[in-house]
Amino acid sequence: MKLLSDLKGCGTALVTPFTSSGSLDEDALRRLVNFQIDEGIDFLVPCGTTGENPTLTKDEHIKVVSIVVEEAKGRVPVIAGAGGYNTLNVIEMARKVIAAGADAILSVAPYYNKPNQEGLYAHFKEIAGAVDAPIVIYNVPGRTGVNILPDTVVRLSEIDNIIALKAASGNVSQIAEVAVKAPEDFKIFSGDDPITLPIIALGGSGVISVVSNQAPRLMAKFTGLCLKGKFDKAMEIQKKLFPLMKLDFITTNPIPVKAGLAMMGMIEEQYRLPLVPMSREQKELLRRAMEDLGLVKKIK
Repeated sequence: MKLLSDLKGCGTALVTPFTSSGSLDEDALRRLVNFQIDEGIDFLVPCGTTGENPTLTKDEHIKVVSIVVEEAKGRVPVIAGAGGYNTLNVIEMARKVIAAGADAILSVAPYYNKPNQEGLYAHFKEIAGAVDAPIVIYNVPGRTGVNILPDTVVRLSEIDNIIALKAASGNVSQIAEVAVKAPEDFKIFSGDDPITLPIIALGGSGVISVVSNQAPRLMAKFTGLCLKGKFDKAMEIQKKLFPLMKLDFITTNPIPVKAGLAMMGMIEEQYRLPLVPMSREQKELLRRAMEDLGLVKKIK
């Protein structure tokens, strides 16, 4: 088992393109993967929340991962989403995406049934023991309704193949506690684009990014500067990207980022219910921010 000890930088939480008929848009997904790699992204994360994984069938989930692996051709690692509130089902999906070629899995904290800290520990420990692959645990209380506390993360970090945390609690103090208490080889990735810089300054290894769907080159450069400790230069890019970072969450992710990619001609603007398109006013704000970054042409 390759533990991805050198994993760092900017990974993209990929959207899942759909056609107007509602099916997977495999051609658009292939284009998106190559666009990301050509623009300098460090790793790819398909079938997470940004990939609308709750609306994918099991077969579609595995198909998306297979396509991303096939198009990546080993150029960058692929960390596939495999999470949920049923531990046995998570294990089944994790095994399937690893068999499809993923290098590791990203597994979100169980949502809806809201286990306590001991339940969270037992859930991830069970997955780690059943899957011969590296695991990145994902803490996003705003979506799951449960917070993986620092001491629980530290306990989990002692399990050999639990290698990293995607931290999207928004609580920098909590993330700092993990950075202080966890082993040096345990990695922390920001799950919130706007606070990537402070998380890296605390010892983080990078970001699993939403905005890098639209702006992979800029986001990869920004993350690289942070990792080199060049925070003054990184801040120059942060100031440019910040409006887009905020607007990508003006409504539920991934609605804005898919709208933005559609403006760029990368995908069709198609969602699966219960997600619906953003308002005209929100879309206009998004377009202006993307025009300012040179991602789309200005409309006169």
